[in-house]
Amino acid sequence: MASEQTFVSESESIEPGNVNETGSVIDNEEDELNRASTAKPKPPTDGAGGGDADDLDAWVKSRQLVKPDNQLDLTEAELSEEITKVLTTTNTNVVHNLVVYSFKEEAYVPLPPAGNTVTLLKFDGNSLHIDSDEAKYQMEESGEIGYPLPAPRYSLMEAEAAPPKADDGEAGEGGEGEDQEGKEGEEGAEEAEGEEEAEEEAAEEGGEAEEGEKIEEETADAAPAAAAAGGKKRKLINQFNFCERAALTFTNPTRNVDTQTIPPPRSQYGANVLQWVIYDSYAEDFEQQQKERDKKDDKKAQRKDELKMSKQELKAAQAEELNKKYLKCWQILERMINQNIYKDIAHDYRYWEDPADEFRDGEGTLLPLWKFQYERTKKMSVTDVMFNPYYYDLFAVCFGSHDFMKQPSEGSICLFTVKNPSYPDYIIMTESGVMCCDIHPKYPFLVAIGLYDGNVHVYNLKENYREPLYVSMGVGDKHIECVWEIKWGPDMADGEINFYSVSSGGRVFNWVLMQNKLMVTTIITLFLENGIVSGPDGTELRLRSCGSCMKFHPEDPEIFLVGTEEGCIYKCSIAYSSKYLMTYRAHNLSVYRIDFNRFNSNIFISCSGDWRVKIWEDMRPEPLFIFDLGSAVGDVKWAPYSSTVFAAVTNEGKVYVFDLNVNKYKAICIQAVVPKRKNKLTRLSFNEKLPFIIVGDDKGTVTSLKLSPNLRQMVKPPKKQQNLEQSVLQVQKLEKLLSLVRELPEGEIIKDTTTTVQS
Repeated sequence: MASEQTFVSESESIEPGNVNETGSVIDNEEDELNRASTAKPKPPTDGAGGGDADDLDAWVKSRQLVKPDNQLDLTEAELSEEITKVLTTTNTNVVHNLVVYSFKEEAYVPLPPAGNTVTLLKFDGNSLHIDSDEAKYQMEESGEIGYPLPAPRYSLMEAEAAPPKADDGEAGEGGEGEDQEGKEGEEGAEEAEGEEEAEEEAAEEGGEAEEGEKIEEETADAAPAAAAAGGKKRKLINQFNFCERAALTFTNPTRNVDTQTIPPPRSQYGANVLQWVIYDSYAEDFEQQQKERDKKDDKKAQRKDELKMSKQELKAAQAEELNKKYLKCWQILERMINQNIYKDIAHDYRYWEDPADEFRDGEGTLLPLWKFQYERTKKMSVTDVMFNPYYYDLFAVCFGSHDFMKQPSEGSICLFTVKNPSYPDYIIMTESGVMCCDIHPKYPFLVAIGLYDGNVHVYNLKENYREPLYVSMGVGDKHIECVWEIKWGPDMADGEINFYSVSSGGRVFNWVLMQNKLMVTTIITLFLENGIVSGPDGTELRLRSCGSCMKFHPEDPEIFLVGTEEGCIYKCSIAYSSKYLMTYRAHNLSVYRIDFNRFNSNIFISCSGDWRVKIWEDMRPEPLFIFDLGSAVGDVKWAPYSSTVFAAVTNEGKVYVFDLNVNKYKAICIQAVVPKRKNKLTRLSFNEKLPFIIVGDDKGTVTSLKLSPNLRQMVKPPKKQQNLEQSVLQVQKLEKLLSLVRELPEGEIIKDTTTTVQS
């Protein structure tokens, strides 16, 4: 038999089926050979001599090959043609002529080509050839053979397992079974039967036994003398299935960690321990324990009450949570439906331009768009309107009443959007009429409102907006009369958010949003100039002035203007609470609104119930322009896109739009929005980005109007200064207009020679 090369390896596995009880390894091929030699030949069945081969040939001949219909018919030459396919390891994506600039050589240097081989796993083995010097040395040192030479199973078992009386030819499967049963100490009867069967087989197959003896002699000559002469060989350890426990234990080295800290403070205490001191200590401890027990009992009772909650309340709570989740989805669907319904108005709102303006000389029109109203506030009056400073399509509307003899039992503030004109997005109901509101410019979700009863509320639209976030509490921490206007102020030095309010009580308050409450501070108390009267007992009393509106300076946050019901406008400062910086004898009746020009903060405008609109310059006691509109003016606003355009609304239901650059005496647009006898316009507001305005009336309706091109003409830059921005041109336009008004002889006063505008 040809000799096979065997390797000694610490990491090579030995299959369990190839190792016998003595630890020797038996080759699979020779094992099958030995089994075939020792097996009893089966007698052939009658009439079937060589029948197996004949049956095989008959089956092959009778098999028919099924040929597909669409198979190609190839010739013998095509069938015998050999098609060679070569797989190469060449990477076609590797660049072979890649160069890199070398700063050392100051030239481009070619890079060596990248190899095609990618090493995925590299493992260094420790196998030695069995015939090498190192392997022989290791076997001599250990006295064992790592991988025994291949030998028949019976020859290796004969040296240890065969009984003393057995012949050399005893081998086979019975001997192997006898050896295994003898070592395991099993029943002796089975062992005897195995020996008898082995003797019978050996007697029948004597020739095969002699052949086994020859193989045994060859194997014995090949094995080392030390291994043959030695005692019982130790079973080799399978490196793949055996784990030495000592290798899994890792002894961590000891380590000392020292830390140094500041010693705890020490103090000396001395006292006399008396009987009543001990008694008081026990009494105090007993009382503390009683309080803790009461708290635990209260918590248990509260938990029981929660568990006793009825099923209806649980269902109601679950339904409310579900409604909150689906509310946003329903709002989006409602917006989509309304945009489809009012698609014509939506196109006009964005893209319509009045073509008739080309044929009008300095005149314009207002195009009505949507009407916004809420069913619950139809009988209330619109007391204030304001666009959100961040979301230009969202605006707030306050509902209350200007009729002090017929005040409603409730008020409301609603936030509408032009994307959904049929229903407000936010509805906040109050116990008293809402007279004014303001949205924070930095935090557009904070809304502050002033009520008719003198209270102020702050709402957070991001969270539970139906309940106020802050409420003025107590009699002393609120206005004593109606709050007419409220304005957010700049954040304080410590970061607190604050706002200001003015009321008919004659005081201007500053409200600071603390952690849990509103802190109020009186900024100034309004008194009439020369309003000192003598009392019945001879004491002097100062008469208070009633505030009606307020406006902060756009550039100096400490300066603000206050309009009063007596018709005066006071210029005040936060730093001075006892005097006015300037007094303007503005109107004969109550001042309803004040607004600063967007491009020149020294110019402001005012309107009043005496039918007049006046334009003022800072620190000038007389107005620059005076306009009589023939009816009480409810509101006036400067346009955000032009320095000379402003709009006003009157009690006759008309909207007036003026452009001083076009006409300094008359309005360029006068348009009735509501019926004259039924409704009165109360408030208006300009949109900051799009050319449209909203106006409110005393029937709870807000109407949106788009300005025609003639009402929003931009300034054309001169030919030599084409790169000037529109803001610079607007400032220059206003300054040119004011220079014509300021040029007056010294000592001359502007006379109030206005006339009623004929509409």
